[in-house]
Amino acid sequence: MYSYEDRMKAVQLYIQYDCCPSAVIYELGYPSRNRLTDWYKEYKVTGTLRSDDMLGHSKYSKVQRKQAVENYLEHGRSVSRAIKALGYPGKTVLCEWLNEDIPGYKRRWRCKVNSALVKCTPEQKEQAVIDYCAGNKTPTEIAKSYGVSPNAVYSWKKKLLSKGYADMKKETPAETVENEKSIDILRTEKEALEQKVKDLERDVYHLQLERDILEKAGEILKKDQGISLVTLTNREKAVVIDVLRDKYRLKLLLKALNMAKSSYCYQENMISGPDKYNDLRVNIKDIFSEVNARYGYRRIYLALKNSGKTVSEKVVRWIMKEEHLIVPFVKRKKYSSYIGEVSPAVENIVNRDFHADNPNEKWLTDITEFHIQAGKVYLSPIIDCFDGLSVSWAIGTSPDANLANAMFDNAISTLKENEHPIIHSDRGGHYRWPGWIERMDKASLTRSMSRKGCSPDNSACEGFFGRLKNEFFYCRSWIGVTVDEFIKELDEYITWYNEDRIKISLGGMSPIQHRRNLGLIA
Repeated sequence: MYSYEDRMKAVQLYIQYDCCPSAVIYELGYPSRNRLTDWYKEYKVTGTLRSDDMLGHSKYSKVQRKQAVENYLEHGRSVSRAIKALGYPGKTVLCEWLNEDIPGYKRRWRCKVNSALVKCTPEQKEQAVIDYCAGNKTPTEIAKSYGVSPNAVYSWKKKLLSKGYADMKKETPAETVENEKSIDILRTEKEALEQKVKDLERDVYHLQLERDILEKAGEILKKDQGISLVTLTNREKAVVIDVLRDKYRLKLLLKALNMAKSSYCYQENMISGPDKYNDLRVNIKDIFSEVNARYGYRRIYLALKNSGKTVSEKVVRWIMKEEHLIVPFVKRKKYSSYIGEVSPAVENIVNRDFHADNPNEKWLTDITEFHIQAGKVYLSPIIDCFDGLSVSWAIGTSPDANLANAMFDNAISTLKENEHPIIHSDRGGHYRWPGWIERMDKASLTRSMSRKGCSPDNSACEGFFGRLKNEFFYCRSWIGVTVDEFIKELDEYITWYNEDRIKISLGGMSPIQHRRNLGLIA
């Protein structure tokens, strides 16, 4: 029985040696692995160990335990006789008491009485070992054929290969030479198998290395798991190597990634050095925030260029990727105003040619819907094909003819006497009512309509709606916003779109800035 001090000492060493039971048992000479684990669990839960008075089996008293141990010592050291005489305890419990109370106690195991003893001749042992090494039979099958245990077969093999056949029987010189040849063959096969095992272990190690590299590339660099190591840049390779340096040698990592050591050292100096793009990162974040996350890397690049900063477009894209500056994008189903054949459709004069050499040559119009918690809002604009300027727009809560007519009347007021643009629309009922047709004829404008259900025929106007919704509508929550507040913000966005929003096709200028640059407006 171990005292409280002995148990506490064992637990403290177990914690000190990082929960390694073999180190504790080697130093103290006690206890067993399971007992040490039980003491540690008790200490971890309660913060201490039970006192000596609390130990023992609750089923038996200390007097009963002492009486059982004394009976065992006085009556021939027989466990079964002591249990039979006292009527308690079980064999396992009594052996545990004896192991704790009697120094150097070790339970004796007796061989079975009257069991048959199998004796094999040296020739049989030799043949058994040859069958085992040749792989003709398993050790269990060989042992069964000779009536022995598999351990006997292993013992014969060890004795034959290590000490030679002379330990199994006395042989004649001719037999000795023949057996030595057999032993040499077995040893050669053994060495070949050992070399094969080493090769397999080396291959497994390299496969594990490649797998870890791919996993870290996906985890740290946000790369797909199936990416090829060849596509990684030297900077990305250096980052992966830094993470795996504690587990693998640098030489193996460089070889697996096909990277020169000089390149790795250069990348390390670049990573550990100051960031030369620190000021540029701040400027890009400011621009991205000012436009409410509406600019991608191309427009950010143009905004920097307009402000006098010279930088590569690839650098802007790389910084935005690192800073996770992502423009939100959602594709939704568009509003359709088609209600049937109200009046005959006109010819598709534009025919997907949305290019215009001068302002007010080709106009596009359509109606789109915004569905918010407070209700639905509809927008009807006119887009000039010359530079994408929204010439006029009307916003309302009902997609009726008044919405389209109000937008058209405002647009007509901006035309000069000699300007008669083509107005292209879809086949919606707003553009086929008598009121719309009358306005078109009065202003001497030409009507053009898309084919039925063919949105690409009016793709330039659809593109305007897509940009508007991605940059203004989809990227934020409209819960708690009234219809009037929404209409006000939508009107402000279209004004900003005309006056300030950068268009790549216009050389980094907005439509109004582009027209001023050409001298078309003051």
